[in-house]
Amino acid sequence: MNSPLHTLAGAITEKFITADPAAAARALETFATHEVILLIGSLKAQTLVACLNPMEPAKAAAILRRLPLRQASYVLARLDVPQAARLMKEFSAPYRQRMEAALEPAFVNLLKQAGSYAPGSVGLLMSTDVVTVRTESKLAALIERLKALPRKKLPAACFVTAKDGELKGVIRTAELAFYGAQSVCGSVMSPADTIRPQADAETARQAFLKAQTDILAVTDEKNILLGVLLKQSLPPAADKKSLWERLTQ
Repeated sequence: MNSPLHTLAGAITEKFITADPAAAARALETFATHEVILLIGSLKAQTLVACLNPMEPAKAAAILRRLPLRQASYVLARLDVPQAARLMKEFSAPYRQRMEAALEPAFVNLLKQAGSYAPGSVGLLMSTDVVTVRTESKLAALIERLKALPRKKLPAACFVTAKDGELKGVIRTAELAFYGAQSVCGSVMSPADTIRPQADAETARQAFLKAQTDILAVTDEKNILLGVLLKQSLPPAADKKSLWERLTQ
């Protein structure tokens, strides 16, 4: 059981991470791994993700390695894809095998391919922190999951998948109020707009425009859900106007 001092230190650390994740990551990198675990081991997953994303990979990997495997795999699966791929390379071969066994096969494959994605591609811009639900699940179960999330982490959309992870549809969070809690997710979902992880930013920009949406599901060639791409995650569009055109505006 944590002492009152450790509880207080954890609370202070959580506020530090929430206020400035990058600064918190740099500060925690200077601590011994066991000291970091005392400070962050009991924090919520989204707080750990915010801290580990900007952290130096070797240190972040050492921290995850000290957490229970179930907790570590949950956090790893919600890191930015490039960072998660870097951490996997830092793990020893035996631990990497254990981690891969705890992760969804599609995500493991995604991490293996991450090194081949071009800079600015969807695979490197997307988020894997996605709320998913099975087609046969009741909305009541989904609503309870959403209630447990902090308001700022409430997703704009939840994705409906089959048992094997195949994407079946999407349920907009704002639309949940229009359905009964005992409705089956598969009966109230809408078709989801998708994009491949290999697509570049301009292709994604056109996909957002065509679909008139601000969120795209990222799927592989088998339509397995890999993550989501938010419109706000795209880099600014390149200005294709000539210097003369810009000067004469």
